[in-house]
Amino acid sequence: MNDKDQTQQFSIGRDNPTTEEIIMTVYDAMKEKGYDPINQIVGYVISGDPTYITSHKNARYLIRRVERDELLEEFVQFYVDNKIGQKK
Repeated sequence: MNDKDQTQQFSIGRDNPTTEEIIMTVYDAMKEKGYDPINQIVGYVISGDPTYITSHKNARYLIRRVERDELLEEFVQFYVDNKIGQKK
């Protein structure tokens, strides 16, 4: 059989990472650049100033894809889930 007779598959990379994936990518990028990721992300969430986030690994672009209130919701949900899990 000829290669041209074979069905070719086309795959587009996933363009919609989850909020968790974005947070972890930003965290890793900040760490790699020598920043304290927690302080920098908190600074961004409080101020809305994207310059708190490095552009390394496209982190600044990624974090701006998520609304700050959604980031805060994710952090609180994670905290509560972990505290409830510890009580069981």
